[in-house]
Amino acid sequence: MKDAKLLIVDDEPSILKMLKTVLAKEGFVKVDTAGSGEEAVELCQRTRYDFIILDVMLPGRSGFEVFPFLRQTTDAPVLFLTARTTDFDKLTGFAVGGDDYMTKPFNPLEVIARVKAQLRRYLNITPSAIDTEERYRFGRFEVDVRAGELIVEGRPVSCPAQVFQLLVFLCRNPNRVFSKSELYERVWGDSSMSDDNTVMVHIHRIRERIEKNPGAPEYLLTVRGLGYKLVNREISDGR
Repeated sequence: MKDAKLLIVDDEPSILKMLKTVLAKEGFVKVDTAGSGEEAVELCQRTRYDFIILDVMLPGRSGFEVFPFLRQTTDAPVLFLTARTTDFDKLTGFAVGGDDYMTKPFNPLEVIARVKAQLRRYLNITPSAIDTEERYRFGRFEVDVRAGELIVEGRPVSCPAQVFQLLVFLCRNPNRVFSKSELYERVWGDSSMSDDNTVMVHIHRIRERIEKNPGAPEYLLTVRGLGYKLVNREISDGR
């Protein structure tokens, strides 16, 4: 993990310096910084990053506006940083494809904890990290963990790292109901930072990819008052 390459994008030099310092103390020495979205895009075109910390309130284009350009060259997890505290802004961060979200001022140690948790999951889904084939089939879609691919009706579908990790967890535990807090703890890795909105947004993003009609799901079901489950009807029917 300590060999991972990180990019911090923020227009405040003090935050760049502080984050780079605390990351270095944790052993992360391959850390680049950018003061604008345009500079971040240029860096991502030249370097493959494993994690990106992206400020929302950037000069010129905001972090939300820059994010799609970053996604053209990298699937690395992205942690949004912002001074905004409304649920709408937080949901916007997840809706555009971000993997995590923190508001300023923040505890640097919490940032480190989230970086490590995201990196563990991201690096573990690369083909080199998995020795045995792991493939799950659910009717119209299948998940190839070794290749890091979601295939729907025979075609590969783009899937951000955190969405893919949640889907893999559900595939490994078919027909079982998990509450939002359980999913957050098992997939995001820290129950103390549990966030219902995070889980809900990622569930929605999975449904957009695997369901014919996300509004009337056949596979990823809501169990009212309990949580969610991914249905494998072959197992349910005993076949």
